[in-house]
Amino acid sequence: MSITSDLMELREETIRKHYAAANAMLEGFDHTPRVAAALEPVAPERSSGIGTRRRFRSTTPGLVTRSTARPEGVHLLDRIAGADGDDPLISPSQAAVMHGLRRALGIALAIGEAFSDATPLGELKRANLQGSLGADRKTEFAALLEGEALAVGYVFANATAFLLAAQASEVTVDVGEVQEVLTDNAQLALHGALWELDQKLALHASDEPRMVATVLAFAEQLMERIALRAQNGARTGAFTSANWRVEADDLTLRGFTPATKAKGTVLTMQFKKPHQVVGNHIAKYQSMRLAKMLMAYDFERRLNPFAELGGFIFTFMGDGAPGTGKTTLIQMMAGMIHEYCQNAGYTFRYQNFGIDNIDSYQGKSGQNAKAFVNNVLDPSVIGFGTIDDIDQIAGKRGDRQSSAGQQEVTAVFMEAFAGANTVVRGNCTFGMFSNFPENVDDALRQRAGARFLVDGPQTREDYIDILALLMGKKHDIPLGDHELYAAQQIQKAVAASFDSHNRPKEPGLLEVFDRVSSQIGALDTIAKMGTYLKAIQEADPRFTGRAIKNITDAVKVRAMDFELPDEWMEQPELFLFKPYDEKAAMIEELRRPITVEMVIQEINRYADSEFRYADKSDEVAIEAMVRDFGRQEEAKKRWLEGKG
Repeated sequence: MSITSDLMELREETIRKHYAAANAMLEGFDHTPRVAAALEPVAPERSSGIGTRRRFRSTTPGLVTRSTARPEGVHLLDRIAGADGDDPLISPSQAAVMHGLRRALGIALAIGEAFSDATPLGELKRANLQGSLGADRKTEFAALLEGEALAVGYVFANATAFLLAAQASEVTVDVGEVQEVLTDNAQLALHGALWELDQKLALHASDEPRMVATVLAFAEQLMERIALRAQNGARTGAFTSANWRVEADDLTLRGFTPATKAKGTVLTMQFKKPHQVVGNHIAKYQSMRLAKMLMAYDFERRLNPFAELGGFIFTFMGDGAPGTGKTTLIQMMAGMIHEYCQNAGYTFRYQNFGIDNIDSYQGKSGQNAKAFVNNVLDPSVIGFGTIDDIDQIAGKRGDRQSSAGQQEVTAVFMEAFAGANTVVRGNCTFGMFSNFPENVDDALRQRAGARFLVDGPQTREDYIDILALLMGKKHDIPLGDHELYAAQQIQKAVAASFDSHNRPKEPGLLEVFDRVSSQIGALDTIAKMGTYLKAIQEADPRFTGRAIKNITDAVKVRAMDFELPDEWMEQPELFLFKPYDEKAAMIEELRRPITVEMVIQEINRYADSEFRYADKSDEVAIEAMVRDFGRQEEAKKRWLEGKG
């Protein structure tokens, strides 16, 4: 793989020249703990009632707060070798951990060297050694040393977790919080980390699986602690602004972000073909187009031309009654992307976030949701994430019936789908599906940029098609006077579906549409359409600026309402493997002009869905109150009868 424009290569010889220093650290060094307390073995009592001697505490003024802990020898190689009991030979997993730690230290030290070269730190270090460092630069020197220490410590933990991931087993270890995070300089930061790792291994590594689990858990905790520390204004810009690639390990370092391997999930679902999705014409059409849009992603530029030109669907919501085909739609879209990725040799990652990801432990549900989002967002894969039955998974804010875990999930999804740090590269899409979208938090629902109404079969032909499809071929019943699947011809069906939105369908919205049209005439200018939007907002205050953004995004999608030729997917060299600028030009040539009809149809489609959700939500609430009042009346009646 070639190094992309936003990556810099960390050369193998640069890493290996630090192996000697890494070996020395693993073999042994002395370290006096500054923050954490050393694990002290309990000494046997000398006699009944006489305990062990307490640590000496200085009474000299000014030295009371200074640590009196003695420096301790840290011999990590011996500690790791001792994890297998009495076996004199080093096992493969022990050797893997030793080599992984040395490699991680070499990479971390190489990053530290690059940090020094990219900042005045290298010059300041030389001046300090020569005794010529001016007092006016000592503050800058200390700040840059702290930045280097944070970068080196994080890269060490990040590389360790990445390189040893293959050694992980089902065994897990809770190592607790990492405390010895030192930022005086890079070497002290590594000494502190290795000293505390040695302490954790002494406590938890009773056998090889637990030894590996301890190292991995420690690396995760160290990464989290350093990333939090780096948020406090440290001079780490030279580290966070540069992305590094270690080709031999397939490792990419992107600031304080955990590294991941571009692995796809093994899909075991039953894929569906488009003709097997009966009805749902617009939803099916948009899913098919979105599958091809994703394939336009450029791994070199890490950007999709559709995301830059407009018309890319980053989030969408599919809603409909139970049994109308939401699962079938997911199976069709995942199957198409999977097939396209196989043709192109791309890595495809599909992941579903389900109710089993809601955890009773505080904060765990949010962590699960964040991990799900990050896995799908991984810029080195084509990603498709689904959240089925989102009304059960993400709780409404302020809803007393929602658990703390559901509230955490809502907060994570809102930030991920349209937060301040959201970056849409165009390599992935998220689909939220629900039978009861009115139960989804309003702000989260509005973060769905597109709406797929999954209404299932509608016409007589649809019902004949679905009956024939589900009956299969193991029968002798004649088909009769019917052309099988002709009604599912997508272009004809979609055109009719879009035309049906020239006028609203929900009664509340239809009243607004007719009233505005009678007052100002045909909605054929920006001003008139803006007046219509304001009238909708007056009827439903939840119709905000985000709704307008979603509508305009949908209009841009319609402008990209063309089918990428199947040959482009089947023969990747025709399109997928072309340079980014050439792909963007090919897409630009196919763009359609935006018309008034498109805008009106998309306003009506989106507003119809919001009115439908609001009406259902209000009706459900009213029905619940009616049942409560009825129960109260019946209870009062029985109570009075009992008294009489």
